[in-house]
Amino acid sequence: MNLPEIIDHTQAFYCLDCGICTGSCPVSRTTPDFSPRLMVEKALMDEVENPFEDINIWSCLSCGQCSERCPSNIDYPEFVRLVREEAVRLGKSSIPAHRGLFQTVMRLQSMNVRQSKTDWAREAGKVSETGDTYFFVGCAPFFDVEFHDDWGLDMMDSPKAALKLMNAIGIEPVVHDDERCCGHDLMWNGDKANFAKLARKNVDLIRSLGCKRVIFSCPEGYMTFNRYYPEVVGELGFETLHFYELLARETVAGKISFSGLDGVFAYHDPCRLGRQAGIFDAPRQLIQSIPGIKLNEMAHNRESGICCGTSAWMNCSACSKAIQKSRLEEAVSVGAKTLVTACPKCRAHLSCALRDMEIDLQIKDINSLLGEQLNV
Repeated sequence: MNLPEIIDHTQAFYCLDCGICTGSCPVSRTTPDFSPRLMVEKALMDEVENPFEDINIWSCLSCGQCSERCPSNIDYPEFVRLVREEAVRLGKSSIPAHRGLFQTVMRLQSMNVRQSKTDWAREAGKVSETGDTYFFVGCAPFFDVEFHDDWGLDMMDSPKAALKLMNAIGIEPVVHDDERCCGHDLMWNGDKANFAKLARKNVDLIRSLGCKRVIFSCPEGYMTFNRYYPEVVGELGFETLHFYELLARETVAGKISFSGLDGVFAYHDPCRLGRQAGIFDAPRQLIQSIPGIKLNEMAHNRESGICCGTSAWMNCSACSKAIQKSRLEEAVSVGAKTLVTACPKCRAHLSCALRDMEIDLQIKDINSLLGEQLNV
């Protein structure tokens, strides 16, 4: 899209110049020269500055805090996404974090490469070759390569625990070696072409297996399939379901139970799962289904939850670390000894910041927490 089309598509022309977006933005709080309002205003006023060359378009976390509060309902993250897409088309992009490792892996997956990434599932629980239910694992196997040894983070404990919990409620899902990354990061990095390839490969695979529903535990995969895949492939042809909503229903129905665990916990709402998918209650119900846990809400929770500080493996900076450390301090301020996350990236980013802090807090993945306490 060209700039006028982007403005029209995202309704940016309705901007009231009120500044609520900038006042709500976690990046603006730590980086005064970053302003969602000014970026939109420059585009509307046809300033001399080229918005496709503005480094600030790569600093946006796409967390949606601004759009949540915008009185004109402007979709600012979508404005940024489309501007990035056009910037990349024009040969202008930013520098990715982690040496561009994850972007490279994702682009490789858009090609016809053989993968062997499901052995863990056969070791962790029961899976099927065919069936109605597909478990979309996402990028955890690739994240584990980067973070397991150097950071001490076992990124595979989350999908393993999810599989264990599915088995406990009678589901033996299909997992498959030909599954690709959902493409979330490439899409938000402006790589439209490779995102579309990944979308088609994933949907074609699931359709070919005859699966009627797909379960996600990764918020980004869930949001990407629901909101962006139909733009590429049309009607998906299968149901999409987030794992926590499914599991919460089974827990309430008494299908599974958990052993007791004392302690004060806080829950971090991932942007994609909470604000953007509207799933707030299910994770909290699951955490509180463990006897003995006291769940204290942080000051910024639910729709007002604060982003983990980095999006799509781009532009990890001092601003990111300031946001992350503030979030961890917020958990400590409500007496929590454990901060529960429901997104693999939130876990990685917040764990990174925690390494440089001297506070009494641990970070725990919700799947791992539930899997460890499951009564079997």
